[in-house]
Amino acid sequence: MARGGWRWVRGLLAVGHPLFQGRALLVTNTLGCGTLMAAGDAARQSWEIHARPGQAFSPRRSASMFAVGCTMGPFLHYWYLWLDGFFPAAGFRGLPNIIRKVLVDQMVASPLLGVWYFLGVGCLEGQTLEHSYRELREKFWDLYKADWCVWPAAQLVNFLFVPSQFRVTYINALTLGWDTYLSYLKYRVSTVGGHHGAPGRPRGGRGILRTAPGGTAGGGDSEQEGLQAQRLVDQSAEG
Repeated sequence: MARGGWRWVRGLLAVGHPLFQGRALLVTNTLGCGTLMAAGDAARQSWEIHARPGQAFSPRRSASMFAVGCTMGPFLHYWYLWLDGFFPAAGFRGLPNIIRKVLVDQMVASPLLGVWYFLGVGCLEGQTLEHSYRELREKFWDLYKADWCVWPAAQLVNFLFVPSQFRVTYINALTLGWDTYLSYLKYRVSTVGGHHGAPGRPRGGRGILRTAPGGTAGGGDSEQEGLQAQRLVDQSAEG
């Protein structure tokens, strides 16, 4: 039984091997980024639907995430090629250059991809550039602080142990949870000019579903508070 299982794994690896060579590697990295970003958004939407009855799944929202992810794939593909060429390193003997890679990645690629993410998704969803910029200013530091908590250690493992042709795939495998966080950050209620929202999600007015600090759902709280305030006003007027 064990032998059969290993034979199946070896066969699967043999089939997938051409996807990580030559020009096919660029396609693999591009589609992998898009697919995992859409999957992270789908996971986040599933949680939102469970926590907020009445919210519907939005295929357009996940499609936007897929499209932005696909634009990031080629960048990451060539970015890692450049890092490996500029800071050659192999194993623990190359640790100083590996640390340099991690720092350059955090200080250059991470903020660039954060800006890319907010402006890209905002553009696909019809936000104005001004609105996307204000949203970016509001949420960027939350994103960047979380990035420093997660990715330096992950990239240290990446540059130490992962063969160069698998670097983007390794990152994609880790980003399912990260992309779920990105989706939460993007679609949480904004304090700047109201929340843009997404197709399938109630927008503005009395139907808005809010997220309380810490990511817990609190849908309908503002409406209840408004009704209570109106009752007090009516009672005062009657008095």
